[in-house]
Amino acid sequence: MTSAAPKFESDFDFLRRLVHERSAIVLEPTQSYLLEARLGPVAHKAGIPTVGELLRRLRLERYGPLHRSVVEAMTTNETFFFRDLAPFQALQKVVIPAILGNNAASRQLSVWCAAASSGQEPYSVAMTLREHFPQLTQWKVELHATDLSDEMLERVRSGSYSQLEVNRGLPAQMLIKYFQRSGVRWTVKPELTSLLTVRKVNLIDPWPNFPLLDVVFLRNVLIYFDVETKKKILGRMKRVLRPGGYLFLGGAETTSGLEDDFERVNFANASCYQLRGPEAK
Repeated sequence: MTSAAPKFESDFDFLRRLVHERSAIVLEPTQSYLLEARLGPVAHKAGIPTVGELLRRLRLERYGPLHRSVVEAMTTNETFFFRDLAPFQALQKVVIPAILGNNAASRQLSVWCAAASSGQEPYSVAMTLREHFPQLTQWKVELHATDLSDEMLERVRSGSYSQLEVNRGLPAQMLIKYFQRSGVRWTVKPELTSLLTVRKVNLIDPWPNFPLLDVVFLRNVLIYFDVETKKKILGRMKRVLRPGGYLFLGGAETTSGLEDDFERVNFANASCYQLRGPEAK
């Protein structure tokens, strides 16, 4: 990134362009209020006196760590344990039992949380597996937790959460069973952290060579992308999902009009998507 941006481009327009180029996330014009709130801490950490000066430096310098910090700061990391609950109930009551039957010969299970944020979602999946499916201790279980933010990934690896964070959605019995108190914080026990493979993945960049995946959580992610980016991501998703695999999206998200090879599957209080069989195409 150099100073080639048009001179008439406002600070927020420059930021919107930078974020879109590097993450495909679309910042709406009405979100200019995020500029100070999100970038103030980045400027402070970098020893830069103001957000305006931070953006001036970004315009002048080649793309580097400071630009990455700004892009990561503009991503939304709202999450909590067992968020929306219904997808985890579907995982427990329908999805994992079906996979146990389908994969009985290989005894392998692969799950990807594609926007792990600070880790509450992958740890909720891990607790669901440990709590309800003891037979999986005899299986090869891979739980991939990825995000584009180095800061968020470090939080996933640490498994350390404040009292406020564990109060959001985490049942008390699971807190006692799967966490240990560390001063004023709670830390996930090794039996859960050992299930996770944590790494950096920007969804618009090349993906790692995953094994065929049985379950993908891509919840509340597509809403931040434009239509073409959504299509590209769902097109890639077809290639990494195992036949019969399950794709969970957010409640306001759909594959409809974006990727015809997926069909919606409804459960009691939740839904997900599977690839259509050859006869349905």
